[in-house]
Amino acid sequence: MPASQKPQVRAVFCDHRATDEEVYSALKRATDPLTRAWAKLEKAERITIKFNQCIEPNKLVRFHGNFQELVDPKVARALLRLLRERTHAEIICTDVSSRAHSSGLKVEDTLSLLPVLREFDVPFINGNEPPLKTYPVPGGGLMFRQYLLSPAAVETDAFISVQKMKNHAFMGITLCLKNLFGLPPTEPHGRSRRYFHHLVRLPYVIADLGQIVQPTLSVIDALVGQAGREWGGEGRICNTLIAGDQVVATDACGTYLMGHDPLADWPQPPFLRDRNALLVAHESGFGTADLSAIDFQSEVEPPVASFFTYEIDPQETIAAWLRSTCEQALYYRDNREKFIEKYAGEYILLQDYEVVWHDRFSEFHQSRRDLAGPRKKSALWFKLVDPEEAEGEHFEVYERTLALLKEKGF
Repeated sequence: MPASQKPQVRAVFCDHRATDEEVYSALKRATDPLTRAWAKLEKAERITIKFNQCIEPNKLVRFHGNFQELVDPKVARALLRLLRERTHAEIICTDVSSRAHSSGLKVEDTLSLLPVLREFDVPFINGNEPPLKTYPVPGGGLMFRQYLLSPAAVETDAFISVQKMKNHAFMGITLCLKNLFGLPPTEPHGRSRRYFHHLVRLPYVIADLGQIVQPTLSVIDALVGQAGREWGGEGRICNTLIAGDQVVATDACGTYLMGHDPLADWPQPPFLRDRNALLVAHESGFGTADLSAIDFQSEVEPPVASFFTYEIDPQETIAAWLRSTCEQALYYRDNREKFIEKYAGEYILLQDYEVVWHDRFSEFHQSRRDLAGPRKKSALWFKLVDPEEAEGEHFEVYERTLALLKEKGF
């Protein structure tokens, strides 16, 4: 690929103790070379930003003066200042706060960046409230054909994803692509997060969401980061800001700077529980996780800190869960009419070819580990029994996963 066509990613040094002005200068240095991104941003009438920012106020963690688990106000302020200086666009922020949904708090009470949004007169659009629309995935999707989303996320001229550098217990890493998982609405208009946050499904769902919103700019806040897991992990000083014009490529460079291989896959660290979403996207042709195919320039060397993912369960158990998930999904596909006859319009949990839970609503308030009962290595597969199969689940993913398990000797 000619250098002029490669996705562009820049990583710059920025001390975690930097002032607002110093963070602004560093982010400007990281984003100035991204000419394709700025060409689109400068033409935009509307720009939508998704910050990694939702938390209950009493759970906000700080590390050496910075937000440890969420985008720091200094980074948000620097980005909004750059956008105000270089664009004439209406700027909005959107998210779905699962923290508000689970805690009963007002959404605004869980927005850690709300003071910064108000400072720059950026309205917040709650992506969990109507209007909501169903949007097809370009190319037909990897896991589902379509997703319910807020128009604020999709019907915009440019989308920006801003995320903290963190490991993730389920996905290995959580960077700008994984940040998009916060867009689908939950009950009462959408579905439980668990429906998509599901073994086998989640890496493909994340890639699908990236295809729909197609971020113009991705920014990784790595002033400080978090190792081990996404919540309750270990703080790390990283002294870095990363920006790129293609979300998968940006995350690939971020993964590399964390000391991980962006082309690694389960069960290689840090992808200890499921497939690498970046590799899934790469294999589908949505972006690249191959550093040689990226115009990547960095002022810092990997690893910027010591990152890892906690191993919560043995790999033999994970493999058993992946296999049984696939077996339940394919059993449903092959016996769909039987389930429609009894459970049409309901959500079901299928374990060992039997329905162990069903309801009209997708929320269940027990862990899947508890619901599994004594059959701890037999996964629960979660499905909406829709006679129309409107979501268009791609069951061939489960067939490929079974083949992958065999290839890896499980």
